[in-house]
Amino acid sequence: MSSDNSNYFIGRVYDPKTKGPTQEDVLLDSANLTTHCVVTGMTGSGKTGLCIDLLEEAALKKTPAIIIDPKGDLTNLVLHFPNQQPADFQPWIDPEAARREGKSVEQMAEETASRWSKGLAEWGIGKEKLQALAEAAEYTIYSPGSTSGIPVNILSSFEAPEIPFNENAEVLRERISTTVTAVLGLIGLSNIDPLRSREHILLSSLIENAWIHDTSLSLTELILQVQNPPMDRLGAFPMESFFPEKNRFELALLLNNFLASPSFQVWQQGQPLDIGALLYTADGGPRHSIFYLAHLSENERMFFVTLLFAAVESWMRGQRGTGNLRAILYFDEIMGYLPPASSPNPNPPSKVVLLRLLKQARAFGVGLVIATQNPLDLDYKALSNAGTWMIGRLQTSLDKQRLMDGLSSASGSTDIRTIDNLISGLEKRVFMLHSVYRSKPVLFNTRWAMNFLAGPMTRDQLAAANALAGVNAHATGAPTETVKPAQKTTSTVREGSGLTSSQPAIPGDIAEYFYPNNLGISEAAATAQFSGALDSEGLAYRPGIIAQAEVRFVSRQYNLEQINKTCAILEDPGSGLVRWDELVSSEVDKDRLEMHPLPKAKFHPVPSWLSDARKRDELKKDFLDWIYRSGGLKILANNKLQLFGTPGIPEAEFRRSVQDAVDKTVEEEIEKASKAADSKIAAMERKIQSQELEVKAAESTVNQRRLETMATGGAVVIGMLTGRKRSISSTLSKNRMASAAKDKLEAKKTTLAQYTEQLAELKKAKEELVAKVKEKWDGIADEISEITIKPTKSDIFPDIFAVVWLPYYIVEQEGKKIELAGFKR
Repeated sequence: MSSDNSNYFIGRVYDPKTKGPTQEDVLLDSANLTTHCVVTGMTGSGKTGLCIDLLEEAALKKTPAIIIDPKGDLTNLVLHFPNQQPADFQPWIDPEAARREGKSVEQMAEETASRWSKGLAEWGIGKEKLQALAEAAEYTIYSPGSTSGIPVNILSSFEAPEIPFNENAEVLRERISTTVTAVLGLIGLSNIDPLRSREHILLSSLIENAWIHDTSLSLTELILQVQNPPMDRLGAFPMESFFPEKNRFELALLLNNFLASPSFQVWQQGQPLDIGALLYTADGGPRHSIFYLAHLSENERMFFVTLLFAAVESWMRGQRGTGNLRAILYFDEIMGYLPPASSPNPNPPSKVVLLRLLKQARAFGVGLVIATQNPLDLDYKALSNAGTWMIGRLQTSLDKQRLMDGLSSASGSTDIRTIDNLISGLEKRVFMLHSVYRSKPVLFNTRWAMNFLAGPMTRDQLAAANALAGVNAHATGAPTETVKPAQKTTSTVREGSGLTSSQPAIPGDIAEYFYPNNLGISEAAATAQFSGALDSEGLAYRPGIIAQAEVRFVSRQYNLEQINKTCAILEDPGSGLVRWDELVSSEVDKDRLEMHPLPKAKFHPVPSWLSDARKRDELKKDFLDWIYRSGGLKILANNKLQLFGTPGIPEAEFRRSVQDAVDKTVEEEIEKASKAADSKIAAMERKIQSQELEVKAAESTVNQRRLETMATGGAVVIGMLTGRKRSISSTLSKNRMASAAKDKLEAKKTTLAQYTEQLAELKKAKEELVAKVKEKWDGIADEISEITIKPTKSDIFPDIFAVVWLPYYIVEQEGKKIELAGFKR
């Protein structure tokens, strides 16, 4: 069994003559998966076991994975039992299966534990390997739309992105299109064409309009905007001509039916679709996130899978390109999600984003592994990007013929006749590996799975499975952030009083801006924990100060040249020192601040402190002094390698970069140190090869001399019997020659043995050399420190110091008018 860090051990070469595996391992280079992999085989072919083998290898190699599990089979990935005790297996034994065999659950557990231990031993997999698997990755089973596992919050799909819209318009429009297609599919619309569907165009325009203004939309906000859109026209047509109010109400009603459904409440809690957090732990370790979908309807599955694909694509586009395998996206049954053009529903919501992933994910190191038991329902042209195919036993000749036709159209260079011959009559757990990275296809027997293959789990078992994996099945808290989060908007609830319809004047020479109303009323109420009616009576502006400074950091030593901006919004300085650190807001683009109030808004009076120019100057000086005192920039560093992280890089990502640098250095040092050893090994192997030829030649000579001696001896005997004389000296000469040939053979064998021993010593010396290099760099990647770079006063430049009018929603509760902050800091 190979221990190469880049190879997945998936089985051994299968010999059709002996109908069993040989001793030759079949290894799959992990980098090959960046060009994607397709696994197909009928029920009972061993397809699930093979895919679990592959995911086990990914975990052992520290490769994270997102696993889509429509049937519940992949939940078995948490069933790894290093001790292989019957008590480990017993909770996962099917009582009905035990009853059918006339056995107790306890007896079945004992037999299963024994069978699993024996199977693993036959494949050279011991307790140490099982323990390594248990510790290799963090496993979690998610159950969208259910609290049986960890629920999934889909509302993050409607949140405004953290990246600027204008600079990423193409990517974000693709994400919007995919999200809208998924939503429309969930409410019953099918065969949606983004260029023809009025529903799709309207919803996409509403979300894009919100995101351009850095505003998140809840489903409630989206439904309300469908009825009353914030734009008058779509394209060249007025809104009423393009999509009349009556028809918009029908769409809003369909969306509201989903929103009002009690089952939808579960979709609003739990783990957000934060792909970084689903793939990596807080310290950068790999996660295998399993999405259990067996309980969902077909429409709900399509809805969630499409949103998940869109989230993966959005995360992927934010990563740097790489030729190595960064993560695996595994789909256990692709049927219906990537259908051919001849299918009754050839363009489900998932297909467009899946096609983009198949074409573009390779550049970002994301490998798709797609499994199916139905070769008839695949778009083989779309799968022409798949570089690796694993084909198991197929149910019918029609399945095989469709697969042959599909492979032929997907890859013109495929030797269909060879593949046809290989896959005919395959046994269980025997697959054909066809890869663009191999010169020819190969049959292999899948290895024994390290996890217990208990079969599909039910929803009732998910909590126990998560508990086994060390996860609280009812945890709904937010995951560890993988990027620096935006500061939460602080919403306060205040009584409304002293409002005027006219904007009060600010004394003195100071700029005035209006902060964008970028928080919907539903979000404002939720942030303020307001439980009253959401009928807004309009907006009221409160005056305050917005202060922003630019801090420049330049350091050749740390390869640093960066400009940071720090912004704070002050509504009331109070009587003591201003705590600027509690007032920090997101960086503001001056061009995004509005110059005019929203229509029909009201205004609060200007407080005395804000009317005092001297007080404003004091606040400005105090703000800049605070920036100087607290404006240090922290960077992560590995001094041994002289690697320094960019400011704000998550520690997990920096650790991965350092580990990559260490791995590269180790690889280079090993290559450099191994050159001489490899040369000696190659020379010795040539000597052994030459000596083996000499041994064969000597053996041939010995055999020849033996025959000559026997012939001479026979002639002497015949001569004695017949009275003919035969020279005895000739016989003796032949004997001496035979003896000399034997001595020469033994000498050459001795020399061959010496060479073989010397080769073993050379290889051992090389292994020790490699081990020494690895030992030298062991632990270096963990030597992470934090460096703080302080600015000088000359590095700080005031950017904005102005009066800002902040929008608040006016609502009524128990006869009192109160205000909810309508902006996000």
